[in-house]
Amino acid sequence: MHKLTLKELSAQLQARKISATELATLFLDRIEASDLNAFLHVDRALTLAQAQAADARLAGNEAGPLTGIPIAHKDIFVTRNWRTTAGSRMLQDYVSPFDATVVEQFNAAGTVTLGKLNCDEFAMGSSNENSFYGPVKNPWDKTAIPGGSSGGSAAAVAARLAPAATATDTGGSIRQPASLCGVTGIKPTYGSVSRYGMIAFASSLDQGGPIAKTAEDCGLLLNAMTGFDERDSTSLQRPKEDFTRSLNQSLQGLRIGVPKEFFGAGLAADVEAAVRGALVEFEKLGATLVDISLPKTELSIPVYYVIAPAEASSNLSRFDGVRYGHRAADYKDLADMYKKSRAEGFGDEVKRRILVGSYVLSHGYYDAYYLQAQKIRRLIAQDFQSALAGPDRQCDVIMGPVSPTVAWDLGDKTDDPVANYLADIFTLSTSLAGLPGMSIPCGFGQGEKNGKRPVGLQIIGNYFDEARLLNVAHQFQQATDWHLREPA
Repeated sequence: MHKLTLKELSAQLQARKISATELATLFLDRIEASDLNAFLHVDRALTLAQAQAADARLAGNEAGPLTGIPIAHKDIFVTRNWRTTAGSRMLQDYVSPFDATVVEQFNAAGTVTLGKLNCDEFAMGSSNENSFYGPVKNPWDKTAIPGGSSGGSAAAVAARLAPAATATDTGGSIRQPASLCGVTGIKPTYGSVSRYGMIAFASSLDQGGPIAKTAEDCGLLLNAMTGFDERDSTSLQRPKEDFTRSLNQSLQGLRIGVPKEFFGAGLAADVEAAVRGALVEFEKLGATLVDISLPKTELSIPVYYVIAPAEASSNLSRFDGVRYGHRAADYKDLADMYKKSRAEGFGDEVKRRILVGSYVLSHGYYDAYYLQAQKIRRLIAQDFQSALAGPDRQCDVIMGPVSPTVAWDLGDKTDDPVANYLADIFTLSTSLAGLPGMSIPCGFGQGEKNGKRPVGLQIIGNYFDEARLLNVAHQFQQATDWHLREPA
């Protein structure tokens, strides 16, 4: 039962072949037996109470497609009655008095919460090694990182501890862990999913999205997650849509842009081989490959690591030990309390980004760094529009690798933050432009020590083109079985 897709689980629940309570119990038992450190908070009583409510809806024929489906939430979404830590000591015992909009939407759809998932502290990281509660292990190889910051979400779905999970993507934090753990994840267009109740890292970049087994599952989850929210000033006023409506369309005539910048130096040979093999498969499905250029790709790393830390330094200023969060036990005065509370509450990577962000926003440096980065950000977005939009557009979607390598070993890059940053080279530009992008499993590469590790294919589309991306991914998954492979 734990191997079924959301659509298959929904059919089982609707046919009364299994109850929501039985299904939740099955996954709770799997979580309890796991040693991946993917979950930070599990409460069997809370979960089973939600499952019983879902069973009542099913019995009363009031169920929707997600009623009774177990789901886990990244610990960046605040949840009433559950701890929400953002992977930080700063919020170690925090219990929110309200639910994030995303959590509200899933509760309204009748899903059953399995628990809260581990993540890099305040979503800052590419390996899930920055969590105060310890790193998550990759279920394909427990000596490897799962990717980040949504490593707990990707690992939980890959290990079948949950059939689906929420996640967030600021610079690739849905796509990269989905790639490294061999599951499917999609970051929708910026503003499509409400950020209300999502603990902020970089407000102009953060976007929620789902991680699941298949593209079809992700479409079902997006149907629930998206929609206008007046409580979020960046939420887009667009009508609800069915993201699964185009899944079965033929790919005949689809033009796939292949950026030369995504296949240069730094891309591991095993990753390139898997991605090239996927592109050949798309040609068999009727698509045409088109060589394109995204010349500003290499600038995405310096631009992102100016803008994101700047916004983080502003957002995290609220954690001062006064109203909520960690407060130092011993201090002399108010200023000393601020300093000690923040020094004790934040981890090294968060402190590093706060310092960088405060520097680039300071008097005399704002124009030279932050303002310049915002200008280049617009040029990066224009590169994508030249390829994807207008009467002279070159392609319908863009494809390439998600990560330049397969998952690396735990501890390999902990002493070299820049090496971690460089791992985001293929995902950052999409986030900076606010475009939708997704990762689907497309093969395996060779880990340095312990055998095969998953490789993901990145699919990027124009604004609000999620239905097309899901159609493209679904057709590939109907023709291949990479998404069905499971860790031992």
